[in-house]
Amino acid sequence: MALVHPTAHVEDGAILAADVVVGAFSFVGRDVELGAGVRVAEHVTLIGRTRIGPGCRIFPHACLGGEPQDRSFDGASTSLEIGARSQIREHVTVHVGTTRGGGCTRIGEDAFLMNSAHIGHDCQIGNNVIIASFCGLGGHSKVDDHAVLGAYTGLHQFARVGESVMVASGAKLSLDAPPFAMVAGDRARLVGLNAVGLRRRGFSAKTRAQIKHAFHLIFQSKLRLEEALARVDAEIGAVPEVERLVSFLRKTERGFCR
Repeated sequence: MALVHPTAHVEDGAILAADVVVGAFSFVGRDVELGAGVRVAEHVTLIGRTRIGPGCRIFPHACLGGEPQDRSFDGASTSLEIGARSQIREHVTVHVGTTRGGGCTRIGEDAFLMNSAHIGHDCQIGNNVIIASFCGLGGHSKVDDHAVLGAYTGLHQFARVGESVMVASGAKLSLDAPPFAMVAGDRARLVGLNAVGLRRRGFSAKTRAQIKHAFHLIFQSKLRLEEALARVDAEIGAVPEVERLVSFLRKTERGFCR
């Protein structure tokens, strides 16, 4: 049976796995579901249709599942999903989605959201993402696997951050950040390849060299984008990581950092 502190309040209808722990003065709403091994600290607020995966840790004063900061929100039954083993630190806020944005805000597995970060409605956050202190993510934005957002990053609504991107502290992203890149500044610009991130992910030396060559053709050769992408296709071929980079750039709607 879940271990709920006497001063905490769990509403009827909430679903708690048998080994969940809920700390003092926390509130768990009736539509919340907590998976196995979830640890909820003191003074946490969990509301809305919120599902939190196994092994997550939620620290004091986090507020998850609140209504979107969207004037068009009409009270529709939308949701928030957080994947397994994620850590949600102090004062983090994450809101449910909107019907216009697909109805669900999602955070993947092994996410690390540092203190006072805000994740807006309908955001889609991948696996193994780090979002550092005081970051603000606008509604409908997207962050792919293994990306790292430095402290005080601001991400514009609908903007995308590709996989294994390193965003420098204080950056303001109004355009998409290409996969495997390092970006910095206000407004953020591409400053190079995230070579450290690629090594940490365990990419082989050959794969890293192929990604580096693709970066040279796309961002340094001064070719038009479609010419550069055609050269990438011709010179590098079917490399999954490079294919994901090319696909990301071809799907951009806001433009991307250069």
